[in-house]
Amino acid sequence: MKTQQVVNQALDWFDSGYFKALLAERVAIASESQRTDRDEQLRRYYDDVFIPAFTQMDFTTEIIPNPVNPARPFLLAIREENPSLPSVMCYGHGDVVFGDDARWSEGLSPWQLVEKDGKWYGRGSADNKGQHSVNLAALEQVWRAREGRLGFNCVWLCEMGEEISSPGLAQVCSQLKNRINADLFIASDGPRLSAERPTLFLGSRGCINFRLSINARAKDYHSGNWGGLLSNPGTQLANAISCLVNGQGAIQVAGLKPPALTDSLKAILADVTPAGNPGDPQTDAAWGEPGLSAAEKLFGWNTLEVLAFLTGNPAQPMNAIPGQATAVCQLRFVVGTDWENLASHVRTHLDACGFSMVEISEVRGTPATRFDPCDPLVNWALSAMEHTTGKKPALLPNLGGSLPNDVFAGILGLPTLWVPHSYPACGQHAPDEHLPVCVAREGLAIMTHLFWELGENGNALLDAHRQYQAGGAQ
Repeated sequence: MKTQQVVNQALDWFDSGYFKALLAERVAIASESQRTDRDEQLRRYYDDVFIPAFTQMDFTTEIIPNPVNPARPFLLAIREENPSLPSVMCYGHGDVVFGDDARWSEGLSPWQLVEKDGKWYGRGSADNKGQHSVNLAALEQVWRAREGRLGFNCVWLCEMGEEISSPGLAQVCSQLKNRINADLFIASDGPRLSAERPTLFLGSRGCINFRLSINARAKDYHSGNWGGLLSNPGTQLANAISCLVNGQGAIQVAGLKPPALTDSLKAILADVTPAGNPGDPQTDAAWGEPGLSAAEKLFGWNTLEVLAFLTGNPAQPMNAIPGQATAVCQLRFVVGTDWENLASHVRTHLDACGFSMVEISEVRGTPATRFDPCDPLVNWALSAMEHTTGKKPALLPNLGGSLPNDVFAGILGLPTLWVPHSYPACGQHAPDEHLPVCVAREGLAIMTHLFWELGENGNALLDAHRQYQAGGAQ
């Protein structure tokens, strides 16, 4: 059977309504991991969705205890066909954010899949139930086309805590490294560049949050009686932040900037235009690092954001000089940034600018990752995507946001290929979350092609990857 025949069979199955019915059953499970009263629903997603789907394809499944959060265990599913075949690792999360039921539009609900104007509405339709459902369906289509075989070994790791920052994922992957023993990682999460353009991304920016505080005195004092005599922590902290990132959003701390963009990265990002799609916010061309394109700012550079700022009582302001001020800031960063020494870089810069009174605390973050965009596996995936869709896919060296990719790329040491089946205006984490039907359908075609090709030529593809890496890939 040829690749296109398998893809056509998968699309016929999709058009019959089976996929929509499966997704509706999955959306109906209120698997909100941010709530403490949803343990039964979260376990139900394993029992009613993941385990039956894997068992049908003769995977063995095992619940793996979570050493960090026992209420959110993991699921490991393994199918080994032959030790000589390549092994592919996949990933999906069945948990979702708060349903936020009251804020959905009339006629829509987070727990009922509703089709409207070519879109499927429901919590998890885009993040991540719709996406892993596409991949599971593609895997099953290949399994059926090969009459009960995939043509490669496969391992899936599923979790129910991604929306609470995947507690325990790193520890479990360290524990299971020898059992997973994969050659390649393929999964789906995050958005495409746009609804119209298939996308491949190779990692994610890292993220580190930190708090800045000034505690000048225990209480507030009348601004008329003491103004001009007492320092104002709110004023001081605002100026301290402005010495870290200026009024145009450009980072002022040398240690928080990434390495200069390489010519190869510039060439890749020259083909990428973010934003400008229906539902996207209006961007500000003058914001961010000067001299960079929008794509270079979002996917190739770092950004320092103020997430929250508090001084005094904003709800009931008083005529008083506040005694304290605090702000939560965030650095989104790419590979090559000295992020682990952020506190030291910020401390040195603040002191040099006269803000030694600012305290730095609550520093926590995750690394950035980026698989080599010149690797043969990347070229193979892009070629397959273009052949299947007739569209030139977008290649992103890394996602602008963050995913737990450092676990798969770092701890497990895998080449990571992410093929998202969503788009930026999907309402992820917001009311009226939705997945365009055309994106899900196209995603199924892409993943069916990729999985079929891995069964046909997996060892040859991995040999080319290994030869490239052994040849001193940059």
